[in-house]
Amino acid sequence: MHELSIATAIIERAGELARADGTDAVSKVTVRVGELAGVVPDALDFAFEVARDGTSLAGARLVVEQVPAQAWCSPCAEEFAVGMPPFFWCPRCDQPSSDLRSGRELEIAGIEPVPA
Repeated sequence: MHELSIATAIIERAGELARADGTDAVSKVTVRVGELAGVVPDALDFAFEVARDGTSLAGARLVVEQVPAQAWCSPCAEEFAVGMPPFFWCPRCDQPSSDLRSGRELEIAGIEPVPA
């Protein structure tokens, strides 16, 4: 379950960001996870709950924003959903695309400190 190592990295980085902002306690961490990132959001949420114990994020909750996979078709200037399993074929002009615009994200979008 690689989500545990991802959750651990999120906790470490969120802790660093919080300390840089002058706080130790975090109430919420928001992450953006792309549809093609290979991360199961429920497994990440569970791993986060396990990994946060004993850290400055012990009371924090994880909010996962799912980012759909979108590709761009140059011939017809159409952005289209790739779906799962991914299908990189433009539904408008029936041409293949190799320009993935979104869907591989795995990033911290924000942290919220515990209110004073």
